[in-house]
Amino acid sequence: MFQDTEMSTETASQADAVATGDPASGLGGLVSQLTEGDMSSDTWILAWDTIGSPVAKALVLIIAVLFIASWIKRVATKACRKANVEETLARFLGNMIRYLVLFAGGIAILGTLGVETTSFAAVLAAAGFAVGMAMSGMLGNVAAGVMLLFFRPFKVGDVANAGGTTGKVIEIGLFTTTFDTPDNRRIIVPNGSIFGGTIENISHHDTRRVDVQVGTDYGADIDKTREVLLATAKACTDVLQDPEPAAALTGLGGSSIDWTVKVWVDAGDFWAVKDRLTRDIKYALDGAGIGIPYPQMDVHIDGKVAQG
Repeated sequence: MFQDTEMSTETASQADAVATGDPASGLGGLVSQLTEGDMSSDTWILAWDTIGSPVAKALVLIIAVLFIASWIKRVATKACRKANVEETLARFLGNMIRYLVLFAGGIAILGTLGVETTSFAAVLAAAGFAVGMAMSGMLGNVAAGVMLLFFRPFKVGDVANAGGTTGKVIEIGLFTTTFDTPDNRRIIVPNGSIFGGTIENISHHDTRRVDVQVGTDYGADIDKTREVLLATAKACTDVLQDPEPAAALTGLGGSSIDWTVKVWVDAGDFWAVKDRLTRDIKYALDGAGIGIPYPQMDVHIDGKVAQG
């Protein structure tokens, strides 16, 4: 009887240790009792207090943190949109808030499991330094992503040429930027490759200029050729009349007189107008009797050589 009272007192003290925030002592006592073959109700209560309750609380916290992080991300993103914040920046801020909630929730979960969190900041700093040294390239991509979001050379929905890729910008993330190409390929480019090179925002302006180069025979009248080219450019569908179309004489080539027909169009009509204008110019020159030369070589044989 004295032994049972002693064991109950020991179990109670171990349970008190768990309740007062010292689960290690409770866990040690639980292992000791299980090793001794003690399967009494006090042992199971201690097992619940030592392992079951912290794990259950941690699981509940994990579910709650994941739900809250996703919910806060949606709320923050919607709030940014209502405040007329650019879509790219709104998504970035939403993701950052989600990561902060997950980080804070992770510390709370570790505390529930009995992990000492007071020194966690120092451990995290040391780990961050080591990871930073090993992943300097990835951190460079993060820095480049922040700079892209700050300077905004392009935004989601723009068509850009960056990092050796031309396509529509789908998403600008912390590490990478996602493009969809005109032939419907998805390409993910590291932000460091984009910010470290030349960036061309193709769709930044509402209008673009279409240039069509063409060569005509040297025997063709220059003024007549200009009239034909200008009339064709002005009559082409979807060509803007302000600024006016132009036909510029650009050079006297080895076998042709070189021209560039320049018209302005809405950005969305660029490729359609380029195709249509090239076709119209060919037919217009044919109709006016103006030839388009092709590479050829005239061979002249000296008369004396021919007689010999």
